[in-house]
Amino acid sequence: MQHLLRRKINYCIAAFLLSPVFVAAQLRNTINMPDHDDKLYHFGINLGLNKSHFSFTHHPQFLNGAINGDSVMVIESVNSTGLNLAWLVNLNLSPHFDIRTYPLNLTFTEKAFEYNLNYPDVPLGETKITLKKVQSIMLSFPVLLKFSSDRINNLKVYTIAGGKIDYDLASTANKKNADDLIKLKSLDYSVEAGIGFHIYFPYFVLSPELKVSWGMTNLHSRNPNLKFSSNIDQIKSRMISFSLTVE
Repeated sequence: MQHLLRRKINYCIAAFLLSPVFVAAQLRNTINMPDHDDKLYHFGINLGLNKSHFSFTHHPQFLNGAINGDSVMVIESVNSTGLNLAWLVNLNLSPHFDIRTYPLNLTFTEKAFEYNLNYPDVPLGETKITLKKVQSIMLSFPVLLKFSSDRINNLKVYTIAGGKIDYDLASTANKKNADDLIKLKSLDYSVEAGIGFHIYFPYFVLSPELKVSWGMTNLHSRNPNLKFSSNIDQIKSRMISFSLTVE
């Protein structure tokens, strides 16, 4: 199963890398929007899909509990698919360098932890395999430095790198009625890097982009009295996203 999944991911990445070449080949007879990159700034709308999960470490209590016959035997982070919606502002610094930011950037995700329990609490709805979901609505403010190649007909390749601040509008860290949930802090800091293509059409520029994000903050607000939280030490966010931007 994992072999098939890796093969699908490789096919998707290959399609992402090759598709702009085929599209640009259809447009090579005409140079579209020749003055677009000379503008000091321009705007765009970004829509994308993301695949996210938690990178976490076990608390020493987890090992002690396993030795002493505790209920939680295995903890895994489950990948989930979400949606990105953003408004792009691009500032032109030079023919090859730009600053890109997203003053309005919303990311919707639903990550989860999967627990293998020896002694599930059936009256509370637990089973041998229990899933604890963590929903997030992230309001992000990224600032990215973009380096782009020379334009070849109606195609340009670029790379981006930078950082962002995330605020989780659905954070449960301070909610009193969420005592049975894994509580996460609302503020996160991340670094990002990615690659993309500008494809120039007669009236707009389409930019497919692949980006990876690494959270630097420990988001876990640990509850030593909750078995789903006490066995976990640090939790950090990880995300890979594919988006299309129309400029």
